[in-house]
Amino acid sequence: MKSVLITGCSSGLGLYTAESLQKNGWNVFATARKEQDIENLKSKGIDTYYLDVTDSDSIEKLVKYVSKKTDGKLYALINNAGCGYSGALEDVTRDAMRNQFEINVFGVHELTNQIIPIFRKNKTGRIINISSAVGKFSMPFMGAYSASKFALEALSDALRLELRNTGIKISIIEPGPIKSDFSKNALSIFQNQVHPPDNSRYKDIYEKMGKYRQTKETKKNIPEPDVFYKKVKRALESKRPKIRYLVTKEAYLAAYLKRFFPDKLLDILAGIYLNRKYGKNENI
Repeated sequence: MKSVLITGCSSGLGLYTAESLQKNGWNVFATARKEQDIENLKSKGIDTYYLDVTDSDSIEKLVKYVSKKTDGKLYALINNAGCGYSGALEDVTRDAMRNQFEINVFGVHELTNQIIPIFRKNKTGRIINISSAVGKFSMPFMGAYSASKFALEALSDALRLELRNTGIKISIIEPGPIKSDFSKNALSIFQNQVHPPDNSRYKDIYEKMGKYRQTKETKKNIPEPDVFYKKVKRALESKRPKIRYLVTKEAYLAAYLKRFFPDKLLDILAGIYLNRKYGKNENI
């Protein structure tokens, strides 16, 4: 039975993936931060450990735990832990931007670096980094999140080249909108941590954005988590995994537009999309 370590399993896609892989015969090690989420995972028979990806000591303790439990035979790492900071970039503070990168980039980098020696020793291993459709296609009001995913894509590409001929395979999953807790959590972060000024020129857009995020993932046309899980499973089990796996039609559309359309035309299309979504605003 092969072992996989998955970060960010408190809810949403991480929880669904941990449960599904466990049912499909994988020895799953899941991580979460909140005690109630850890207990929920344990109640499902999943080996769960506390992890704060912004804390080096927490990362080190996790790696020691998993290494001991697997007798140094961990096969795969899925870097799923992450969050999304939204808001116009001129309203995002340096501290907020730093927090976004601590979670989505620096934590991934440090944990991966501590797992790689295990894979090198075994001469095999899989690293799957969960990016996003906006990891290549940046949109207004998602600049901080998008920047962190651009960075994750670059790290993944460089690491893949550096680990050639080691038996370690690296894949990137790029999902578009999927039913999960992402929008709800992003709204909470925006309200509690971004703190846009009351006199922000984007105040009316933020109000509409909040209403949209409250209902986005309840819409009927949003795909279920299984479409995401199927791509993760392929990346884990394929003899020759793809470098990138796109999930949902929005992800394919973003990749197509970025590849074939000039930037100026993309700017025009983005403006039209935002005007339809949030109404006309002199700032977009």
